[in-house]
Amino acid sequence: MQEAIQNFWLWQFLGRLHPLIVHFPVGLLCVALLLEILDWRSHNKNFRAGTAALVWIGTVSSVVAVAFGLLLANVEDYSGEAVEFHQWAGIATMSLSLLTLWLLRSGRMGAFHSMLILTVVGVSVAGHYGAMLTHGDDYLTSVLPHTNEARETDFDATQFSFASNDGQPLSETQVAELNLEVRSILAHNCYSCHGATKSKGELRLDKREFIDKGGENGIVLVARQPEKSEMIRRIKLPTGHDDAMPTKGKRLTEKEVAVLEFWIKQGAPWPSGEEKSIFRVAPLEPRNPDLPPAVAGLSNPVDRFVNVYFKQNKVAWQESVSDRVYIRRVFLDVIGLLPPPQKVVAFMADSRPDKRETLVRELLNRNEDYAQHWLTFWNDALRNDYSGTGYITGGRSDITKWLYNSLKSNKPYNWFVRELVSPTKESAGFVKGIKWRGTINSSQRVEMQAAQNVAQVFLGLNLKCASCHDSFVSDWKLADAYAFANIFSDTLLEINRCDQPTGKMAGRAILFKDLGEISVDAPTEERLRELADFLVQPKDGRLYRTLVNRIWAQLMGRGIVEPVDVMDNLPWSQDLLDWLAYDFVQNGYDIKKLMFTILTSKTYQMPSVGVKEPDILTSPNYVFNGMVRRRLTAEQFADAVSVAFNPVYPDSAVEFKRLPETIAQEIPFPRAALVKNDPFLTALGRPNRETVSTGRSSQANLLQALELTNGEKFNSSIEQGAERWKAKYPQSDALIKALYRRALGRNPVSKELAVAEKMLGKTPSVEGIEDLAWAIVLHPEFQLIF
Repeated sequence: MQEAIQNFWLWQFLGRLHPLIVHFPVGLLCVALLLEILDWRSHNKNFRAGTAALVWIGTVSSVVAVAFGLLLANVEDYSGEAVEFHQWAGIATMSLSLLTLWLLRSGRMGAFHSMLILTVVGVSVAGHYGAMLTHGDDYLTSVLPHTNEARETDFDATQFSFASNDGQPLSETQVAELNLEVRSILAHNCYSCHGATKSKGELRLDKREFIDKGGENGIVLVARQPEKSEMIRRIKLPTGHDDAMPTKGKRLTEKEVAVLEFWIKQGAPWPSGEEKSIFRVAPLEPRNPDLPPAVAGLSNPVDRFVNVYFKQNKVAWQESVSDRVYIRRVFLDVIGLLPPPQKVVAFMADSRPDKRETLVRELLNRNEDYAQHWLTFWNDALRNDYSGTGYITGGRSDITKWLYNSLKSNKPYNWFVRELVSPTKESAGFVKGIKWRGTINSSQRVEMQAAQNVAQVFLGLNLKCASCHDSFVSDWKLADAYAFANIFSDTLLEINRCDQPTGKMAGRAILFKDLGEISVDAPTEERLRELADFLVQPKDGRLYRTLVNRIWAQLMGRGIVEPVDVMDNLPWSQDLLDWLAYDFVQNGYDIKKLMFTILTSKTYQMPSVGVKEPDILTSPNYVFNGMVRRRLTAEQFADAVSVAFNPVYPDSAVEFKRLPETIAQEIPFPRAALVKNDPFLTALGRPNRETVSTGRSSQANLLQALELTNGEKFNSSIEQGAERWKAKYPQSDALIKALYRRALGRNPVSKELAVAEKMLGKTPSVEGIEDLAWAIVLHPEFQLIF
């Protein structure tokens, strides 16, 4: 039935009208906005009737455009993130246009103007993504001068240099390199129409056997004769020709065509044996690189590897930060709290050479504080929360008791993972995921959630694309994702591609088959025990590299591999990553020992480095030169305000009954990690935890600014605290110094003292204390980890 619908000519015809129909809302709504601007500038309503007509027609045509677009997406087998974004942007634009029309009819002109602007922005964004689908990702940027230069540079960096090898046969290595480059060209330009998920004209170009077979119109490649190869003829045809390829996206560059021609002239060679992936795949097995020799002042293993890296990249070591900066940094990183003023003074006066190591040991031994702080990170990663989707219906269970006790006892990481993958009753919430209400996409059923989340959290691997179709960003296939999901399923799942049943069933298999073979017919509990045992083996170097990389990213602001969920990316230091992971296993899977090694290194103690744009951190050209300056997390900020001025959650002392009774006795005030999410924490970056979150943005945004200036939670805390501080400190001078010491770990400098005294007067008022406290907690020195 589905196939009949997709092949019915009328649906195909109507679907292909989508690009024509979609231009109506684009043009008409833009003209409507222009007329409203003219009306506003001339202070009359001469164009109002025309505006109304255009909004009506534009709204109706946007509805039709969405309907035809959905038809086109189904009958033409479109898939991928760009299609999905274009689709939802179009639906959002349609909704905005309907709301705009309603506001116009109801006479709410102020809201109408704002909504009309949003609608035009929405239709422009949707149109841009539509153009990208038709003309390629670089539809706009491809005409810019720097683009051509970049293409030239990219090509020059390839292995095509051996094309002028005086007619000598290619070596096996050269054949492999040439083939890798050819497949990369085909993958980026041809697979969307001629790959495993879509084979127009019955032609596939993703494997040599399919290339040799050709398509419905015959063979496309004649070995050693590019001039007779249909593939070359079509990619060289001018844009607009009926036979020109590719029909969508950018055309191949002259040098890309030359690579393909050279490849065919060489007989279209193909490496023997297993095909080499066009995507980097990180080694699975552990590795213990030789530890570089120690030099003066650099005995910590981390520093010895970083020293080699610095020499290679011409980076100079910086002087270690001051004691005041270090104690604040390490307090926040280990237990998430500001250091008490008296502790700062004592630490600065301490003359022992090992005082920093002693401090780190002391903080790591504060088990309750450590657990309450790191609960935030693991709640995000394991999408554990205290309220939200799934809890009302019983379709979700929390793991808070188990997680808190695991952190407090510093449970070895291999057992930590084992108990999450093969869970007890208390730890089962992670693999059970969320049972969503209503109809959901096949890629979000609970078994697939388990597969995606285990792969992402523990292996740094993205299975989300491969849960819907063969991945475009890795070698993982739809069948791989379903085979892994079936380990968590009581019955075998039918493979769905882009939510359409295929009639095919997947088996049961672990993602990395070198780790072991799952007993296909065993009960679910036994399969999960097998999976847990396979994953935590010492030979699973990927599991432990992923954990080490996550801890490094939390302490240093950027992972050795970035993004932290893409562990197949190149690390900036392979040796450092491998050594830390190997040492972690040798030291009994002890996360605190790992942290001690990092926290006591000179590398951690260097001054923090600011970055202007967050994209720098994920650039392949990134050069490590120290800790990245970070903004306090939502929970750290709330706890810092609570320590320095007044508890933010005075009435929230463990609102839920799921936690151990002892927790309430272990905390002097309710830690933000232990309270339910609210608008204040959301504005400061706490995720909803319906999906795995392994990192938070450290960039300030408008929502944070609005919450900190007008938010009820924050401002009520400041107001209540001001009354307490006024009662305790009747004189401004003592109050100002005490507040600075508790908030910033230092006394105010003369200029700060003068401004604060002017703000408060000799006898502080509640309003003046509020203003001073507000100014201090919004100061970069308070909000950032330097």
